[in-house]
Amino acid sequence: MIKQQAQAVWRGRIKDGNGSFRSGAIEGEYSFASRFEGGEGSTPEQLIGAAHASCFSMALSLFLTEQGHTPEAIRTTATVNLDPEQLAITGIELETEAEVSGLDESKFRELAEKAKANCPVSKALGAVPIVLKSSNLTRAAAERR
Repeated sequence: MIKQQAQAVWRGRIKDGNGSFRSGAIEGEYSFASRFEGGEGSTPEQLIGAAHASCFSMALSLFLTEQGHTPEAIRTTATVNLDPEQLAITGIELETEAEVSGLDESKFRELAEKAKANCPVSKALGAVPIVLKSSNLTRAAAERR
């Protein structure tokens, strides 16, 4: 069993307080303003997005490799939607593109959907709708076919 930890500290009242977090080499500051008003600093949703984009990209690499394709690069953006009225994450949209020689768009989409369904972070976030909004092979990859 692999275990990973992160720590967070919050100081003060919700509107004028502030917090900090760290996990390994990642650390940052967060506040009410950064989370709900577009102020400076990080948000929990950004951390979830980074974790999801990273996990998805690794899972997609796994499934591509299993099919005999070595990706030159996979770029994934995870957009985490927070509804402040409900205090709920209402959805996550994944957008990915990759440079992979010898692969058609439909097979790439199939493997991207498999990665979305099977990456550990997607599984952990199972209560939230997760949509693979786009999956594209980049032009450089398409030209090499």
